[in-house]
Amino acid sequence: MRTLSFVDVQMRASDDDRQRVVDDLQRHTTEGRLTLDEFTERLRVVYSARTLDDLAEITRDLPTAPSSAGAGDHTRRDLLVIFAVAVATLILLGVFMAVTR
Repeated sequence: MRTLSFVDVQMRASDDDRQRVVDDLQRHTTEGRLTLDEFTERLRVVYSARTLDDLAEITRDLPTAPSSAGAGDHTRRDLLVIFAVAVATLILLGVFMAVTR
């Protein structure tokens, strides 16, 4: 949550602020930067955080999220690959069924 630099860090954290940090921690855990034990410990800190500064401290040692502009292209490419594999599988299944009859 490095975007907090322009915000008063002593401002009280909202539930939405906490959820954004939880989502970020889940992403880092999925990417292998945090173990499940580290994730669990940081969750405890998230839910006890009172200010935006407290929340920023939780993710200070983690890289920031990639830009959303490139993320959409990457997701679309992944979906196209999955679709292509599914189509190829159906074609191969159809050929197999036709040959074995």
